[in-house]
Amino acid sequence: MKILAVDTSTKHLSLAVTEGDKILSTHNVRPKKDLSLTITFDIEHALRKANLVLHDLDGFAIGLGPGSFTSLRVGLSMMKAFIMVTGKPVVGVSSLDVIAMNITAHKPTQICVINDARRNLLYSAIYEKKDTGLTRRSEYLLKPVDEILVLLKDEVVFVGDGIQLYKDHIITKAQEWNNRFTPRFETDKHWLPYAKELARLGYQRFLRGESDKVDTLSPLYLYPEDCQVHRKETK
Repeated sequence: MKILAVDTSTKHLSLAVTEGDKILSTHNVRPKKDLSLTITFDIEHALRKANLVLHDLDGFAIGLGPGSFTSLRVGLSMMKAFIMVTGKPVVGVSSLDVIAMNITAHKPTQICVINDARRNLLYSAIYEKKDTGLTRRSEYLLKPVDEILVLLKDEVVFVGDGIQLYKDHIITKAQEWNNRFTPRFETDKHWLPYAKELARLGYQRFLRGESDKVDTLSPLYLYPEDCQVHRKETK
C-alpha cells in the first residue's frame, strides 16, 4: 500500500511516501515562505523522489496536532483536496503519537511526550512502547508540567520540545518526590513528528481496516475556546 504522509503541526513540514513498511522518500524542511505557498511543490518533490504521481497512491495519513492552528489547517485542507481528486482513504493521527514513535524500544518503555503549548502549559500524552508497538496510556493532555509529572512513576523517557523549557524542573521534581519517577531525556533530533513514523502508524490502521471520514476529520485542538468563530448578533 502506497501512502503519502504529511505533518504540518510544527514549524517544520514533514513529508514521507511509503509502500508498506518501505520508505520511498522523505522530505523535512522548515519553509522560508508561507506554507500555503510552498506545500504543493514540496509534495510534488516527495512524490517525484518516489517515482510516483498522486493517482499512484493508495491512501493518505495526516498529522492532526495539537500544534500550530494555521499550519494544521493548511495541511488538512491540502489533504482533503487530494482525497476529493483521488477518492483514496485517509487516516488522521495525533502528532504526539508520531513523536512517541521516535523512541526505539527493545523492552517495555514508558514515554511522556511534552510539547510547548505556551501559557505555561504543555501538550502531552503518556505511552508504553514495546517492540510489538505503541500504546497510549493517557488522554491527550493540556496541563501545567507538575500536573503531568504527578501521573508518572518508574523510568520515563521524555521527548518533545518542552524539554528545553522544563528539563531542570523535571529533574528537581523527581528528586523532591523521592525519585517516584526517573527521567531520561531524548535529544532534539527526536522532538519532531516525522512523517515516516506517521506513515507507519497510518499503515497499521489501514491494515486493521480503519479509515476516517473526510467531512469529520479535523485537527486536534486542545484549546477549543481559541478555535471558535463567534459571529456578531444582528438586530
